[in-house]
Amino acid sequence: MRQPLVTSRIGMLVVSGLVVALLAPVAAAQEARTIEALAARLKALEDKEAIADVLIAYGRALDSRDFKTYGSLFSKDGSWSGGLGKVTGGPQAIYDFMTSRIGGGRGNAAPRPIGFGSTYHIMSSFDIHVTGDTATALSRWAFVSAARGPGIQVAGRYEDTFVRENGVWKIKSRQAFNDLTAPAATAGGVGAPTGEAPR
Repeated sequence: MRQPLVTSRIGMLVVSGLVVALLAPVAAAQEARTIEALAARLKALEDKEAIADVLIAYGRALDSRDFKTYGSLFSKDGSWSGGLGKVTGGPQAIYDFMTSRIGGGRGNAAPRPIGFGSTYHIMSSFDIHVTGDTATALSRWAFVSAARGPGIQVAGRYEDTFVRENGVWKIKSRQAFNDLTAPAATAGGVGAPTGEAPR
């Protein structure tokens, strides 16, 4: 009676060993796919964070009138369009355009601190989609000024395309849209602040 029991156990061990041996490559392949998928997800998150950093740096450079830094955020063929007009041709062209329209940042003048006077931008609602070395981003902006009492004077959205250039994310094109504009001046003299609100 013991012989068949031992044989049966040995047979079960052999079958179990064969099953493990057959499934081992499947498990290893599945583990490799899992690691590859996690690495891809991590890379996508890192890319989104890097692009969000560019969007934030844009607002800081704009508010401090640091148009050298501002221009450097664009790709070599980058473009910008909005309420001030349209410019193509990359960092130097964008720098020249912004300093001619808004001023500041020319020559050896040091950039202003973040914000200037009582105005600044709020950047928000980043919606970033990465595909390899290109990306798109939608975001919101609001221009805060105390010119007519503290508050948001103008607000809108950005529609961007990005490109990875020499390993660094750059704005390839940015379109700035005004969705909310300040009311016209009233008879009492309160109204839109003088000058164009930069975007």
